[in-house]
Amino acid sequence: MVNIIRIKNKIKNFKKKIYIDGDKSLSIRWALMASQAIGTSKAFNLLRSEDVLNTLNCLKKLGIEINLNKKFCKITGKGLNNFNQKKNLKLNAGNSGTLGRLILGMLAGYSKKTKLSGDKSLSKRDFSRVTRPLQEFGVKFFPKNKSSLPIYFQGTKFLRPIKYFENKGSAQCKSSVMLAALNSPGKTIIKAKKSRNHTELLFKYLKIPIKILKKKNFDLIEIYGKKNYMAFNYNIPSDISSSAFFIVLTILSKNSHLIIKNININPSRTGSIKILNKMGAKIKFKNIKYYKGEKVADIYVKSAKSLKGINSPKKLNSSAIDEFLILFLAAAKAKGVSYFNNISELNKKESPRLKLGSKILNMIGIKNKLTDNSIKIYGQPNLILKKKYEVKNFLKDHRIFMMCAIAALSLGGNWKIHNSDCAKTSFPSFLKIVKKLGGKIS
Repeated sequence: MVNIIRIKNKIKNFKKKIYIDGDKSLSIRWALMASQAIGTSKAFNLLRSEDVLNTLNCLKKLGIEINLNKKFCKITGKGLNNFNQKKNLKLNAGNSGTLGRLILGMLAGYSKKTKLSGDKSLSKRDFSRVTRPLQEFGVKFFPKNKSSLPIYFQGTKFLRPIKYFENKGSAQCKSSVMLAALNSPGKTIIKAKKSRNHTELLFKYLKIPIKILKKKNFDLIEIYGKKNYMAFNYNIPSDISSSAFFIVLTILSKNSHLIIKNININPSRTGSIKILNKMGAKIKFKNIKYYKGEKVADIYVKSAKSLKGINSPKKLNSSAIDEFLILFLAAAKAKGVSYFNNISELNKKESPRLKLGSKILNMIGIKNKLTDNSIKIYGQPNLILKKKYEVKNFLKDHRIFMMCAIAALSLGGNWKIHNSDCAKTSFPSFLKIVKKLGGKIS
């Protein structure tokens, strides 16, 4: 049957050097920012995932000139809010919450009524967390109180700056407001719980007027809008969230060693590495450098002789939010109990990841205790799987799919995993790299 993979054997030991696809967060942000710059911007190592391709398709519908080839992507912008204003425009964000939420902010000054839709999974996610602050700018949404896609919106050329408190630790919500502020006159003030800061770093690099005051638990961000910026080139570093799957595969495999080149190790993204090292892994960053404000390094990882259960620090949650599923798998092989708390945000992702993660652990015989906000995982260091396992009905969540593939490769068993195409959402070369490391997939 098409779109199903089978894994029947654990991966053998490997010693390899690999390159991971471009960072998804940076790829989407580069495209959106380049579309509003003055002149032609060029990106190398742009992620060619469905989320990024949907971003480019939306920009083309807005009249932006885009040239995508095997080596690079070129985007020609004409300045802030210089989009081709069309009536009854329909934009599709596919599976991407980043695209869906950020493009609403970017189009806050787009005065034609527009429809934004997404796939089945994205249509279940909460968009009120961005529609509420965008309404304060002056954006109208139809129906007025609808909190999910599809939704109609109409921006205004007379945006007003706002004061906004982002208390979820969501970089998507913060960035949506930042993009709206970019097109608003005067000063927008954002008090934001700590989260990824890629948008702030891009604003700084592009010399957009921004002030950031870092407090212990939140940042105060001031943005002065209506300031055009020039086109820029970007060699996008590789994605640490995608790397995490192969980091855990290496840790759980015997006598293996892996080097992953040129990874974005922005401190707001490295929570998973800190958690794994606390569990007893030996992951190191080498050849560290800074590129356009982002911290970049090669990651060195080798097999772990043993892992220990931990009480995962809540302060690392926002910087590990996309990696918790694969961390659960590491906890399944750890000695003792691992406790992850304050992670209800997982159930607001592409699928209810906290619930499905618990379900998969149960399937492979790992005892766990689940609440709406936490999970306790009772590890089995000697866990070896020998049964047949079938995984389906997971809302085609790319990270659920990859978690299960890594479970099969590292723990054994005879696996049948549906919807393999969903990896293309964030990591098109995932299965190709698995095969390069020696994994056998049919």
